[in-house]
Amino acid sequence: MLSPRDARDAALASPEARKSSTGPDCDAVKCVALTFDGGPSKPTPELLDILLEKKVSATFFLQGKGHTDTYPRTVLRMAGEGHEIANHTWSHKTLTELNAEEVEAEMKPVQDDIRRITGRAPTLMRPPRGRTDDDVSAVMRRLGLAQVLWSVTAKDYATTDTTLITRRVLDQTRRDGIILLHERYKGTIPAVPDVIDTLRQRGYTFVTVSQLLAPATPEPGAVYRP
Repeated sequence: MLSPRDARDAALASPEARKSSTGPDCDAVKCVALTFDGGPSKPTPELLDILLEKKVSATFFLQGKGHTDTYPRTVLRMAGEGHEIANHTWSHKTLTELNAEEVEAEMKPVQDDIRRITGRAPTLMRPPRGRTDDDVSAVMRRLGLAQVLWSVTAKDYATTDTTLITRRVLDQTRRDGIILLHERYKGTIPAVPDVIDTLRQRGYTFVTVSQLLAPATPEPGAVYRP
């Protein structure tokens, strides 16, 4: 398991990596990645409106069944507005409870959906419930997918209290953090403006997960967690 800082440090051992790096320098500024799981859903355009207004690029770990196959225009909008699009499985099964063939069956349809809609397949995924192991990692290596966990969770799936969601995020966020939220739950989207504004007041710069790791290139099969 690699932290964003460890990944950056390893990459910076190569002079070429430093030359090719673009975007914010997360060794020089306080970076944080805002991520959303389980979309797109009916409320997602409302979230995209907020992110566009706030000029924040997020990373979306998209689910397949009932999501990418139902809201392709929202996926296309995400890509067009500069958000990073990643894979969160077809039906949110716990991957460590499946065999290799079943794990692939959870990943490939989402890869195909996103490639068909945006022209580009994801290189990042997030295992449901954060559950992974060596067998899952081996499949992700074959599929070209790096695994991304998180350091901040509001447990917004268990509450509709926007104030509580906001407080949980703000209390847990540290430099190089990865924030996990779910826009389909009622209390989450209303919390996002305050989260963004307050973290910016605290000196944070919002980046995608790939920007957080840069100049490192996410390694297929590897697990990244702050």
